[in-house]
Amino acid sequence: MAAEFYLDTVQIVFQEFRLALGDWRVRGEPVRPQDIRTTALLTIEGELDNIAGRGQTQAAHALCPGIASSHKRHITARQCGHYDLFSGPHWRTAIFPVIRNQIRQFAYCRG
Repeated sequence: MAAEFYLDTVQIVFQEFRLALGDWRVRGEPVRPQDIRTTALLTIEGELDNIAGRGQTQAAHALCPGIASSHKRHITARQCGHYDLFSGPHWRTAIFPVIRNQIRQFAYCRG
């Protein structure tokens, strides 16, 4: 991931709250998560995450009311820090299996 993209995302989403405020535009077009309807949503956070605040990822569920509640899932990985979500034993045993199962379950999701 390019550093510029990462830093822009942090600024726009987490510092300026533009997504939550409905004020984020990409190439002049508004980003409207409330219009998402034909997919599933999985959010994951680490219980010991020192980068993303508790509940920060789960907030995506409220931003996407068009996704059926039966297609939404959130997990909090116990004893897991931010970087543990992406590598190591927590990734292999707690995170990856959930992602794999979500993809399998909703591979043909149409809403």
